[in-house]
Parts: sequence; structure tokens; C-alpha cells
Amino acid sequence: MLKELEIENLAVISHERIQFSPHFNVFTGETGAGKSILINGIHAVLGQRVTRDIVRTGCKKATITALFTELEPMVCEKLDLLEISHEDDALLLTRTIAVDGGSTARINGHTTTVSILREIGEVLINIHGQHDSQVLLSPESHLQILDDFGGDLTLLEAYQGAFHDLQQTAKELNRLVKMECEKTNRRQYLQHFLMDTEPVHLKIGEENALEEELILMQHAEELLSALRHAVSAIDSDNDASAVFLTESARDELAAYTDIQQEFTALCERLNTVRIELKDIAEECHTLCSRVDLDSNRYDLVQKQLQEIHRLCREYSCTDGNDLVRRRAEAETELNQIDGNIEKITELKKEKNILLEQVSDKAKALSKYRAETLERFVQEVTAQLEFLNMPNVILTGRHTTGKLTIHGMDNLEFLISANCGEEPKPLAKIASGGELSRIMLALKCVIADRDGVPTLIFDEIDTGVSGKAAQKIGQKLREVGKFHQVICVTHLSQIAVMADQHLMIEKQVVEDRTETHVSLLNQAGRVREIARIMGGDHPSDLLLQSAQAELIRWQDSERQDDENS
Repeated sequence: MLKELEIENLAVISHERIQFSPHFNVFTGETGAGKSILINGIHAVLGQRVTRDIVRTGCKKATITALFTELEPMVCEKLDLLEISHEDDALLLTRTIAVDGGSTARINGHTTTVSILREIGEVLINIHGQHDSQVLLSPESHLQILDDFGGDLTLLEAYQGAFHDLQQTAKELNRLVKMECEKTNRRQYLQHFLMDTEPVHLKIGEENALEEELILMQHAEELLSALRHAVSAIDSDNDASAVFLTESARDELAAYTDIQQEFTALCERLNTVRIELKDIAEECHTLCSRVDLDSNRYDLVQKQLQEIHRLCREYSCTDGNDLVRRRAEAETELNQIDGNIEKITELKKEKNILLEQVSDKAKALSKYRAETLERFVQEVTAQLEFLNMPNVILTGRHTTGKLTIHGMDNLEFLISANCGEEPKPLAKIASGGELSRIMLALKCVIADRDGVPTLIFDEIDTGVSGKAAQKIGQKLREVGKFHQVICVTHLSQIAVMADQHLMIEKQVVEDRTETHVSLLNQAGRVREIARIMGGDHPSDLLLQSAQAELIRWQDSERQDDENS
């Protein structure tokens, strides 16, 4: 339970240390006195999100410390799981919020994370505020409420485990099917590429050779003419050819080699020139035969080059050599592509098996929920009848649909608060006071199951007055015998039933507003209850009425204790 709460520099609270009763505690005070700040402080120390503007003006940081004692087994289990010591059966939580937005958390003086505070806070305190009543208006939350009431999550956890397996199997199956589809598309692309490029029969270097051949054919006539003229000039039958003239020069010099020795060397050189000229003429003649004037060949080479260039553009290849390499790579990749047909077939079978298992578990869960709903309706209806709703009819519209992580069930609570009226959705007919009582009824029936030691009700009396308020007070006092209850209220009917009464009030200290929390004695309680009944200046009659009402419930409590 929450033994003590210490708050420093939180909004208008400068410093307060509040001690709590293990049973039923109430906070009262004028509107705007700071009751919401107190609840915000508890939220903060439990790891909930807060903003930096919660720090008191002019201060560097706000600190909230909560001491918990007499730890419940569920709390101890959570602490053991988180490896947090609790040898003295006590737990000290601290949260510091800096004005610059930073935040630190400590457990038993040791630094921890805010998320750990939040995780522990979930098993220490259950806070119900006005917002929680609005949850009742959302049918999406009703199934969670029923499961919380049922308490046994075995079937739900088994279903969710199987559903998770089904999801993973379906996800893997979809991945492989998508991959196989992508492989099929890739295979088709590669096959088309190979078929499209096959007719050119291209090899490395062939594009360059074809381009050179095309250039030769484009200049064939000029080349042939040049070669023929060269042959004629070098070696022909006329006496003006280079070979004839060279031979004549050699013969002229050869006649005088006996007289002039140097002529022998010149004759040998001229003979060498004659041979080289003969060879050049022969090579030019050979080249003449290789110059192609075939127009069909020209068209063929031109078309082949055009096709190579088209393929390079279409398949983003730099040149013919790149196209040849891409073909080789495509052939290799095509040979390596293997389908996942066997794995897909296996996963389809597994999915069908899991789907059947999940469906069976969903049906079992749905049956359990239907049985739980009957008990839920009976118990909550009994609570509502006690809370001054004698003609209430509560039921649940339970239907089944598609499988989700929550099961196959859809649930919406229906209520009729007036005799003769058909039950309708809460959002359509429930007033604020009815929602408060319904939520209190839910908290009461669930409190015995969830094991959370401390319950906080922030203005549970919204929209309630008179006899209904008295019934709420009785119910809170009843719950307070088994749980620690902390309640912020505006109603005297609830305040008189508390085991401990704390008053929140604003004061001006040195020109600054401060909120203070006071533990009221018997006389203080009488004055505060009278104020709630009739205003800031209660009459003697109101004071007498407040005292009588307070004593009546205190005597009633003592009798209850003696009887028990």
C-alpha cells in the first residue's frame, strides 16, 4: 500500500508530506485548491508522462517520492522479476522532473528508468479518473474489461500464442510467394533477353570488326582505284614503272662494278628495292581482291550493326562487348534461379493446420467469455443495484466475427437504467452519474481479482448526489476493508465514511500561492463536511448535522468491526 507521499516544488505545492491510512482515504477541498496536482504527482512517481511546466515557477526541479509498505505477493513477484530488492517489505520510488524537461527516476535510492517505474506502478496503484469512465463509451474496450473480470487469461494467452504463430507462418508464406512471383518475372525477363539477343550471334570484338568492315565497304571504290594506280605505278608493263626504272638503274651501274667497287653495293641496294617494290605491288594486288563491292554484304553488315545498337540501347549496355557479357551473366543467373515450390507447399499445409488450431482455440475462448459474461452481468448488476440503480438491466451484445489478436469475439455492454426500457449502448443513454457508478461497480468486482493493493478514485462522484452518493461512499468503504482506497470527492456523503480525511487548500505565503494538505482531526472533519454541505460559512445547524452524520457512520463502522 501507499504509506507516504512527499512532493516538492510541484506546481503550486512547495513541499508536502502526506501519510495515508491503509483503508479508506478521502481528499476534499474547494474547486481549484490543487487536488488534480496531487493526482498528477502520483501519476508522475508511477512513471506516467508529465511535462516540464509541472515544475513550480522559479524552481529548477520538482521531486515526488512515494513509500510503499506491506507489499502484496504480486508486487514482490514483479520486483523479483526486475531484480529489485525489497528485503524490508518496503519500496521507495522517486521521480525528479527538471525545468528543462529532463527526468530521472530512482528505486530504493538506485537510478532506474521511467519505464521501469511505470511497469512497477501498474501493480502498485490503479487510478480511476473521469477519463476512465469515458472508456466505457468505447465498445472496443469492453472485451478487455470482461477479460480483466474473468481473471484467467490461460485461454486468451494460448489463443494469442497460436494466432502469433499463424501470423508468422502467413507472413513467411506471403514472403516466399512474393519472392517466387518476383523470380517468375525475373525468369521471364532473362528468357526474353536471351531470345531477343540470340539472333545476332555476337562475340567479343565482333562489333568493332563489323564497324571496320562497314567503313571499308563505304570507301571501296576509292580504295580499289588507289590500289590499282599504286600497282600500275610500281610494277606494270610500261617502261615508266618503278620496278622497270629500278632494274634499269641497277643494270647501268652493274656494267661498271669492276671499275668502281662502290657500284657493287649500290647494285645490291637497288636489287633489294626492286624486290620490295615487287612485294608491295603484289600486296596491293591482293588487297584489290579483298575490297568488297557486294551491296548485299553491305546491307547485311549495316543491319547487323543497327540491331546491335538497338539491343544495347534497350538493355542499357555500353557496347557490343557489354552485351555479350550480359548474355553470359543472364544464362548463369537463369540456371541458378530455383523456385521455393516445395517450401511454399509445406507452409500452406502448416498454415491450414494452424488456422484450424487457432479457430478451435478462438471457439474455446469465446465459450469461456460467454460464460464469464453471465457471471459479469450478475455481479455488476448486484453492485449497481446497491449503488442506487435498482431497476438496472445490464447485458452484453456478444457476437463473433473474423479472427484478430483478441479472438473472434465482439462485445458491447448494453444497459437500461429505467424500468420498461430496452437495454441500449452505454454511449446513447448513460449519464455522467451512471457512468461513475458503473465504473465503480466494475472496479469493485475486478478489484478482488487483480490484486492491485491501492485504488485511487479521482472524482468518482461526478454527476451523483443524494442517496446514490451515499451508496458510493458505502461501497468505497467496503472496498477499503480489503484494499487501500484513496478518493478525491466533492460530496459530504462520501467524505463522512472515510477512515482518514485530508483537506487540500490554497494559502498565500509571502505573496505566493501555495497548496497545503492537512490531516483533519474530528473537529476539522466536522467543519469541512459542513462546508461541503453548505458553503464557506456553515451555520450551527449545519455543523451539528455534519457532526451527527460523521458520528453515525463512525459508530456504524465500529459495529461492523465488532460483528466481524
